[in-house]
Amino acid sequence: MKYSCSLKLNHIFRRLYHTPGHANGYFVLYAHPNRLGQNRVGITVSKKLGHAVVRNRVRRRLREIYRLHESRFLPGWDIVVVARSRCVNADFQDLQRAYLALAQKAGILKEESL
Repeated sequence: MKYSCSLKLNHIFRRLYHTPGHANGYFVLYAHPNRLGQNRVGITVSKKLGHAVVRNRVRRRLREIYRLHESRFLPGWDIVVVARSRCVNADFQDLQRAYLALAQKAGILKEESL
């Protein structure tokens, strides 16, 4: 992640969980502006989704989706993505569409100029 960093502090995760989230069948996305000028991204994958190998694979896929589209995100946001059970067996393209749709709904994507 070139212009972003990982979100690791528990109190920031908890603060974001109290903001209105945007959800679909694959994940829930929480976003809140920060004053840093860069994005901080956190990914939560519950033990209910599977063993460590499965959870780490979901995390890697979500990080990769963000990395590929990082330039499309507005800077200055704390973003937490909570994975749901459907994303374990989902196709990468489906996850990508769902992730970007939630980001658009949350208002953290840049306007595309045609």
